[in-house]
Amino acid sequence: MTIGIMAALHDEIAELIGFMAHHGQSEIRHIGRRDFYVGQLDGHDCVVVLAGIGKVAAAGTAATLIQQFGVSHIVFAGLAGGLAGHVRVGDVVIADRLVHHDMDARPLFPRYEVPLTGMTEFRVSATLVAQLQAACQDFFEHHISNRISAQDMERFGLERPQAHVGMIVSGDQFIGSKQTAATLRDELPQACAVEMEGAAVAQICYDHDVPCAIIRTISDRAEDTAHVDFDQFLKSIASQYSSGILRNYLARLPAKN
Repeated sequence: MTIGIMAALHDEIAELIGFMAHHGQSEIRHIGRRDFYVGQLDGHDCVVVLAGIGKVAAAGTAATLIQQFGVSHIVFAGLAGGLAGHVRVGDVVIADRLVHHDMDARPLFPRYEVPLTGMTEFRVSATLVAQLQAACQDFFEHHISNRISAQDMERFGLERPQAHVGMIVSGDQFIGSKQTAATLRDELPQACAVEMEGAAVAQICYDHDVPCAIIRTISDRAEDTAHVDFDQFLKSIASQYSSGILRNYLARLPAKN
């Protein structure tokens, strides 16, 4: 079993790559302008890769993980903007289904349906969702204070972060205005979060019958202040979430034979 781990931004997987390199358990394969770090994490065979930003970059990277490395499943970790009212900055959303919010081939096909697939929602592995949810909850209850200072928690207004399971929507645009966010909430009322890669990864995994999971740290409310302190949040909060939760997830998996 080889696990594919993807992210859109370097800081989200930098600790994992550094851990693999420090322990001499990785090699780098360069394919299609991507560096794929192949080795072991916590006793599991893994391929860790920076996918880049946007649906095309994510889809191409996911396809390479499947076709070139034969991964058993893919986990994508990264940032997102919150849409649902109960989702706060510092929470985590784990997708149970994903939608391309910018897919519109009407009148040939219904709104959001990916042409020639009959699919508007791409479901993900319920098993992976449950495993990641448990890893998140354990991280929040027992490990977050070891990774994130009280000052940074206060700075970003993080109080009792929660792990949510629900719809995530993806599109090739950064959502940074109240009007656009409100439109998404009206048109896709079940959406918990919005980002730029997840639905593409889920679609590729669906095409190849490979399980996947998408886990997102909420960095903002997808409105006018979405760009404020983004870099600092990424370094101080989101990178610690990604590394801590993914390491926790791997530690909970059965050891390979």
